[in-house]
Amino acid sequence: MLITDDFLPVPVPESLSATYLVPTVGLPSVTARTAVSGLAGRLADPVQGLARQMLDSPLMSVDIRPIGEFPALPPDLLSAFGAGSSQLDRLAAASHLVVVQAEYRPGWPPAHEWSARAVAAAIAEAVGSDVVDVFGLQFLDPAAALRTLPDAQGRVRLVDWVLVPYSSDAEGLWFTTKGLRRFGLLELQTQGVPDHLTRAWGAVMTGAARRLLRDWTDGLTGDDVPAFVQLPVLATVTGHDIAVAYGNPEQHGATAPVLLRLELDPATDPEADSFLSLRPPAGHAGPAGRYFAAACATLFAGIQPDVRYARADDAMSRAVATARAGLDDIRARFRGGHLPAETQLVIKYGLPGVDGPEYVWAGVTSWDTPERIVGASASDSNTDATVRIGSPVVVEAADVVDWAVLDSTGVIEGGWTQAVLDAGTPPTP
Repeated sequence: MLITDDFLPVPVPESLSATYLVPTVGLPSVTARTAVSGLAGRLADPVQGLARQMLDSPLMSVDIRPIGEFPALPPDLLSAFGAGSSQLDRLAAASHLVVVQAEYRPGWPPAHEWSARAVAAAIAEAVGSDVVDVFGLQFLDPAAALRTLPDAQGRVRLVDWVLVPYSSDAEGLWFTTKGLRRFGLLELQTQGVPDHLTRAWGAVMTGAARRLLRDWTDGLTGDDVPAFVQLPVLATVTGHDIAVAYGNPEQHGATAPVLLRLELDPATDPEADSFLSLRPPAGHAGPAGRYFAAACATLFAGIQPDVRYARADDAMSRAVATARAGLDDIRARFRGGHLPAETQLVIKYGLPGVDGPEYVWAGVTSWDTPERIVGASASDSNTDATVRIGSPVVVEAADVVDWAVLDSTGVIEGGWTQAVLDAGTPPTP
């Protein structure tokens, strides 16, 4: 193995596993194979075929166990990672768990994760239950779980598989990723991030994860699993990396890349995790937080926001009323997976500003409760420095003034306020 100052050897595990649970009341009335067959036409062919192959191989198991035989899932942690009260109630009422487990070698595609999630989602949908991702301690409704799986081109959004939690200490914010271990890679961490970079640095970490994961899987393309993969010590992160990680490859500016130094921080406790730390390049003068702030300024500068300010006239009021009247229906279609293929749902909402609200767009990533929408910002805000393209946002439905369904040609449904701004007359609802 060649070791140089330019590359960092990162150990590769021999195999990877995924575990998903489906809580049920009584024994399920459907088999895994029947449930997966019921998704014909809704799953991309590569995933549907992969799930069937794994089901027919010793690499996947589907077991039904009394819930008392499985270690209790901590409700506090489940809540912290987004579980709703109705989901926790269904878990508490369950008598059995369907346990879907899969194992596969490191590399791309991550067959263990894709196939296990697909099978668990198929069963959950068939019995009217939820999917519990044991690795992420997350509840997923079946439609949301299916939306995270790759499309016909094998593309996924990394934010559906990797979270970026953070905490605060005396030196600033401590960011970590949670999800790269699904693919065999060590999790990333950054320490000493200034408090005002909460959302921006989360987006940078996600972009860095995307870039390093690509380097990682490139090193695993051979027939044999290597003992180590050499990752570049200087990781390059671009606005494109961030946009692709959030599923918006077309929404990025021609910003300069930034460099982050990669260091291995092995755990001293055998029960703890080792990390790959992201730090300023060697020779950087001054505190690390200053470099992180400059990196964010570089990555999120020069991107022209698509920001419009509403006029207080009758046409605009009618447009907003029309959009809001359709929120329940578009949410149901989004959650049910009934939007046209290769489309994206976006919402427009208001941010408070000195001269009145600023209206920005965000791509919807999940909409579990009617009152709250989780998404990724589609533009930079002029009034809120934390809202940057690709940054995660949580929007109250009461603040939504418009929504639209987009394909590669533009708006195919909705966009009533935009039509008023562009042409002066809203489209017919």
